[in-house]
Amino acid sequence: MFYFIEPEVAGGLGDGTIMDASYHPPIVSKLEYKFEGWLGDELLESFPCFIVTAALSALVIKSNLSGFTLEPVHICTSDDFDEAYPNKILPKFSWLKVNGIAGIDDFGLADDHRLVVSGTALDVLRCAQLDNADIEEYR
Repeated sequence: MFYFIEPEVAGGLGDGTIMDASYHPPIVSKLEYKFEGWLGDELLESFPCFIVTAALSALVIKSNLSGFTLEPVHICTSDDFDEAYPNKILPKFSWLKVNGIAGIDDFGLADDHRLVVSGTALDVLRCAQLDNADIEEYR
């Protein structure tokens, strides 16, 4: 079984992001994720990128899942975030670069660019906080 996952969106692409928007989806070569808020999920999205906490990165690596690489991501916060969460310390994150084939690899992208994961990958992701993600069967 495979599943669509639409993760929590806790912010957007920061000014430090370098991307070529002449393609769809844009090709991102350097990612900065700017937090506007955060409900606590460990898998987050800002089109066309996904980030995961260091704790979830370790679980994904340990599980030998396919269809991704992990790269550095720069994290920053907006003024609104700083005002709403003045003492919040964010965990370390990694950029989850999805490069697998949907319906074959553990991580892939559907034709509409939504994240598709295998049942095995979903089990691993559910070991972390994933309360605000929408999950449905991939067909």
